[in-house]
Amino acid sequence: MINEVNLNHLQDRWTLADIAALFDGIFAEHYQTRLIRGDDEPLYRPADSKTPYHQIIFARGYYASALHEISHWCIAGEKRRQLEDYGYWYSPDGRNAEQQAAFESAEVAPQALEYLFTQACGRHFHVSVDNLGGDTNVDRDAFQQRVMVRAARYQDEGLPLRAKAFCHALNAYYQQGLKLETAIAQGLDRLLCTRLC
Repeated sequence: MINEVNLNHLQDRWTLADIAALFDGIFAEHYQTRLIRGDDEPLYRPADSKTPYHQIIFARGYYASALHEISHWCIAGEKRRQLEDYGYWYSPDGRNAEQQAAFESAEVAPQALEYLFTQACGRHFHVSVDNLGGDTNVDRDAFQQRVMVRAARYQDEGLPLRAKAFCHALNAYYQQGLKLETAIAQGLDRLLCTRLC
């Protein structure tokens, strides 16, 4: 049974400072990209004349939002990372069936990576169909199954380079209990060895 002290310890385990330090420690120098706490809506903003680094802005200080936005960045190619929100469209809540199907197709791979990141952190994953105000029926279970199949495929075939480095660092920090600096160093080793070896 989880008492209040244990619950507080579990919540303290996943801090925004730690996730930002892990991400920035691995990617800030080599990709000029930082993880930023935002307001209501997440956004990817490429570097410009005012800000010399790319920003992955996650919503409302939610840990899960940070992992989700990082997963999008890990998939985006070099050209996409030069465009605001990677150049993708976003239809807000209230999507019709066709728009919802397009949304879910675009979200399978990022949410599969998010699932793997969440597992590496020792947290629970929840798929997001993100259409609370829509008038179309959403089959959450079918979408979750698609996400899990994609996650299994990533595990079988291997993760994209940046996702692999980040997932390794998350695992080192949260599962192995290594110090933050050590987890970052291991993530960097994965990133650089794979790029250069």
